[in-house]
Amino acid sequence: MIVTDFAEGDHPPALPSMRTLERFLTRAAEAIPLRGEVSVLLTDDRTIRKLNRKFRGKNKATDVLSFPPAQVLKSDRGVAGDLAISVDMAARQALALDHPVATELKVLMLHGLLHLAGFDHEADEGAMAARELALRRLLRLPGGLIERALVKGPAKKTSVKKLIDVEVRSTESAIKKATFKRSAGQ
Repeated sequence: MIVTDFAEGDHPPALPSMRTLERFLTRAAEAIPLRGEVSVLLTDDRTIRKLNRKFRGKNKATDVLSFPPAQVLKSDRGVAGDLAISVDMAARQALALDHPVATELKVLMLHGLLHLAGFDHEADEGAMAARELALRRLLRLPGGLIERALVKGPAKKTSVKKLIDVEVRSTESAIKKATFKRSAGQ
């Protein structure tokens, strides 16, 4: 489910249709795989800043926040968690990277979904980066958040690149097998 929440008088950038974003959300969750319902809040910088301050102690706007289900709900496979995305930030990033806002929203959704699936790029030594790259290729998306951060910093690029290469080969192999099975009528 995707909902929007903008302050009265705000004029958010033009958004793609909710149907387009929901189809992408479903496809990306299936590709990860991530089971359960995901709610996505598309909002403005002001609201995401409040959420970031309240839940992460960081008093600044960010592009995407992920909220796994509360401990009580973890046994309920019907809920995978929630995402909050700043459309303002997505629009600025899309402009800087010269692609549509819709594309940036999808990149941010994928990144958030991977966090809901348990990946943590700050602690997993490249596993999330590798999985995100493979999924972006599968879903035909441009460079993601982790790659952008790697370009800026000297973080373990060699080991991350090796993990990415392995993950890409593994995902490409799985795609070829699935395609073969479909074409063979299995």
